[in-house]
Amino acid sequence: MYIGEHGFMLPAEFKAKQVDVDDVEEASARLILSPEQAIFEKPEGTENRHLKPLYVNGFVNGKPMSKMMVDGGATVNLMPYAIFRKLGKNTDDLIKTNMILKDFGGNPSETKGVLNVELTIGSKTVPTTFFVIDGKGSYSLLLGRDWIHANCCIPSTMHQCLIQWQGD
Repeated sequence: MYIGEHGFMLPAEFKAKQVDVDDVEEASARLILSPEQAIFEKPEGTENRHLKPLYVNGFVNGKPMSKMMVDGGATVNLMPYAIFRKLGKNTDDLIKTNMILKDFGGNPSETKGVLNVELTIGSKTVPTTFFVIDGKGSYSLLLGRDWIHANCCIPSTMHQCLIQWQGD
């Protein structure tokens, strides 16, 4: 697959500089802003690279954020309440909602509200809405299909890369 002159790709070989949010030492993808070929080769060996989550680093309202997980299985973007507080926010900053989400066990869970932020990954800043939840995860933010589709991305956990289309 070839990405046109307005596309870029996020291969895991080019690890992003780690940003100290929770002293995370996970590998993250980094942006390449030139035309690149995207070739999904068959993984060799039994290293099970496809079992690793796809993390990216960036900024939320200008504040560094690491370990943002790209998850095509999630419908919406999620922010744990602990991260919400680390960003210096309080309940007055939340937009009230009556949205109820189901956790991984299928149990209903109310959201604390919705937070709109400026999310920057690489050189691209996009207004992004997060549902603030009272849960914990292996991520600082969860970027679901809402973010993936808004950014015209193709994530691959198997290949640890994220292809993002721009223009044509």
